[in-house]
Amino acid sequence: MNEQSLYFKDNFFSAGRTEIFNSSKEKVGELDLKSAFSSSVDVLDKDGNQVITGKFGVFSNKWRISDSSDQEVGILKQKFTLFSKKYEYDAYNRGVYLIESEPFSHLYEIFDEQSNQIGKFEKVSGFFSSPAYQLSTSNGKLATEELIAVVMGVNAIRKRRNNNAAASGGAGS
Repeated sequence: MNEQSLYFKDNFFSAGRTEIFNSSKEKVGELDLKSAFSSSVDVLDKDGNQVITGKFGVFSNKWRISDSSDQEVGILKQKFTLFSKKYEYDAYNRGVYLIESEPFSHLYEIFDEQSNQIGKFEKVSGFFSSPAYQLSTSNGKLATEELIAVVMGVNAIRKRRNNNAAASGGAGS
């Protein structure tokens, strides 16, 4: 199993560019966090070319992922559960993937339709700083850039849910 690890982070105000590094601390790309108000992100290769985009649909809590020619390649949504955190990424004709985490955990595992783990990501910082993530992938079923957009989508859905809970006076998770 050839596992690859990448590191990237959100910005404090969720706007601007941040670098994507491999485990050798080499820059392999960038995230372009479009705006603090729109929650959209572009994943750029090391030459600065847009590879993948992730953003919420209009009046939707679903995170839509598109390729460089603006063709939608998948959609991420949260699944309702009482005690765990679950998300489903539908990569259309390439499969449906389950992303799950235990309560109070910062580790998320990504499974294909046959329940094989194809990757995992973990929030490795975030207290008084921008969240940083480590993404580890173990096969090529989905492009690494697409998985980065999925991770940022989970982050965006969680932020939106927490902001909505705070605005309504409830507690978010």
